[in-house]
Amino acid sequence: MTRRLRPVELDFVDSAPVRLVFSAQVSAPPEAVYRALAEDVAAWPSWFGALTYARPTDGGAGREVGLKGGTRFRETVMAAEPGERYAYRVDETNAPALRALLEEWRLTPSGAGTRVQWTFAMAGPAPLRVMLRLARPGLGRAFRDATRSLDRRLARPAEQQSDTP
Repeated sequence: MTRRLRPVELDFVDSAPVRLVFSAQVSAPPEAVYRALAEDVAAWPSWFGALTYARPTDGGAGREVGLKGGTRFRETVMAAEPGERYAYRVDETNAPALRALLEEWRLTPSGAGTRVQWTFAMAGPAPLRVMLRLARPGLGRAFRDATRSLDRRLARPAEQQSDTP
């Protein structure tokens, strides 16, 4: 069953009861990373292994995402700042217990590449908060694997980027 979550604003990324923050370095410039995040939404499953599908909705103002295991999200894009930030809020999900979720991707020039920071901000009951804190190593590994895969994808010539890695 799909449930509506509490709508949160961008400041939730700083005030959420659970904030998991991960960062990684990629070789591509911030503009290329931003395009992969915000403009090539359908390609996310080719570099972020936990996703089974991702598609833009509402002319790019939203997204629908599916995870391995069957979890689904309907999201609203909250920030789309080229080369700097991409953030989205989950509005509907079939995940139990989740009350609010916002994810933010910050991009900062770093040498010839980009420092990518992903913040996972959520609210839910105490057992879910504990479970997510325990899942932190796995989420961190998924993020690192995804950014490595994205880095390889962005290093390929543009005509090859539509292929799976």
